[in-house]
Amino acid sequence: MLTYVLVSIVGYLAGCFQSSYILGKTFKKADIRTLGNGNAGASNTVISFGWKYGAVVALLDIGKAIISIIAIKIFLESTMAHEQLNNLLYLNGLFVILGHNYPFYMKFRGGKGTASLIGMLSAIDYRIAIVGILGIVIVTVATGYIALGTMALVFLVVVTTFYFNYSMGCVMIAIVIALLSLYKHRVNIYRILRHQETRLSDTIKKK
Repeated sequence: MLTYVLVSIVGYLAGCFQSSYILGKTFKKADIRTLGNGNAGASNTVISFGWKYGAVVALLDIGKAIISIIAIKIFLESTMAHEQLNNLLYLNGLFVILGHNYPFYMKFRGGKGTASLIGMLSAIDYRIAIVGILGIVIVTVATGYIALGTMALVFLVVVTTFYFNYSMGCVMIAIVIALLSLYKHRVNIYRILRHQETRLSDTIKKK
């Protein structure tokens, strides 16, 4: 039990490295949450500061999940069964996303965790990562809405976690991540249904 608690704490603290907030405060003297759509993440960084800043934020958010999960692998891989290790890696990834979405020092107002999820998948299983990335890219390009691309991503994460014979614990964590993403994107989905959401291509053209 202590191992699960420590893995969760490590993941949460790694997730709390909020690059969009830190870069915004450091280089733009602005709180990213007061700009654009109010989200502290890569997509709003593109909207508010331009695609170059957005790319840096995306890479940092992906990287923090990769580093956290690789650290868990290094310390625990030789001490436990493969299935239990995978459960812990998925748990760590979930808490990286929770730390990103709800950082304690930002009054629990963070981002939506998409880039961190991609980092998590990249560190755990490249097959799931490739399928998920293809899903988000294809749907985003086809529709122009990154929120719909993200819905495709989290759906595919659940399906592929099950398909590649991960434990039910991993599948349940994947479902929790998918539901959390759906909740964080609820406003975007509402705007899409009402034809009020700005397409990502339009926001990039403005920068």
